[in-house]
Amino acid sequence: MKQLSAMLLSVLSLPAFAQDFSDKITIVIHGGAGTITRANMSPEKEKAYKAALNEALQKGYAVLKKGGTSVEAVEATIHVMEDSPLFNAGKGAVFTNDGKNELDASIMEGKTLKAGAVAGVTNIKNPISAAIAVMNKSEHVMMAGAGAEKFAKEQGLEIVDPSYFYTEARFKALEKAKATDKQELDHDAKEEKQIRKAPKTGGLLKEELIFTEGRKFGTVGCVALDKYGNLAAGTSTGGMTNKKYGRIGDAPIIGAGTYANNATCAVSATGHGEYFIRSVVAHDISALMEYKGLSLESAANEVVMKKLVERGGEGGIISLDRNGNIAMPFNSEGMYRGYVKGDGKSEVLIYKD
Repeated sequence: MKQLSAMLLSVLSLPAFAQDFSDKITIVIHGGAGTITRANMSPEKEKAYKAALNEALQKGYAVLKKGGTSVEAVEATIHVMEDSPLFNAGKGAVFTNDGKNELDASIMEGKTLKAGAVAGVTNIKNPISAAIAVMNKSEHVMMAGAGAEKFAKEQGLEIVDPSYFYTEARFKALEKAKATDKQELDHDAKEEKQIRKAPKTGGLLKEELIFTEGRKFGTVGCVALDKYGNLAAGTSTGGMTNKKYGRIGDAPIIGAGTYANNATCAVSATGHGEYFIRSVVAHDISALMEYKGLSLESAANEVVMKKLVERGGEGGIISLDRNGNIAMPFNSEGMYRGYVKGDGKSEVLIYKD
């Protein structure tokens, strides 16, 4: 009897083997939602967006395939989009009323429910990395403005001159918004031809291609599931064109624009931030799964396609559960989105159809 007890105690004391989720590793991204239709998208621009989205996906997928964590995959993926002028994050960020680029980002990991965020920063090249530093290297969840910038510098993150974020297209969008004294959500470009006249003679100078503006929410985000079964979600944005008074949207707000919980799902949102904050969109999806037992798809549709619509909110989300199930609902005309699953199957989508 004593021998049997000793054997049982020995077995119980052995370390438990963690479940291997290698066949379920998944990465999902979004690059903004809004008035994105074939009618206002040139072949060249569509090709550019798809290339950027694919590059971001493959970067994150490579991290997961090598055994990297979901947080590491989210960071690598979002870096690609933050470094691209096509998206309203990092290099492509829109301008505030004061002619500045104020950036927000957040991260959350599903295993520990730890989270980090930065808001209103102006010189951190990759705000998502600053959010991760806040999560891992501080006792806080969110830092803002000059304090967040000082912290990022102390952590050895890349600091750039604010002029790094300048792009001509975004600055012109600011000028247009200021002319009408409106705050604009990020814009999608529609090509139109215009005949430009010579300034003095009034003669035709040349026919040129210009961009007119349409509604688009260009926040970027990523959710990932790693081989260890851990979820993570991250979001990064430049906010609203012509925003004033230090306005902060949903992207850096845990539970609104970003949320992750291994027990339910990981979510990253893009849309009209004020509505997403008031509706606590990301957490609401998780709560419906936890408390009502809804599937990921049902919970995501309930929040985005019903609750948000009833409240007048526009946009969409990407989400992922621990079984590798994906949901990417949006109530706008289009959303830049894509995924890569464990078997290597990938897809990049733009339009509603």
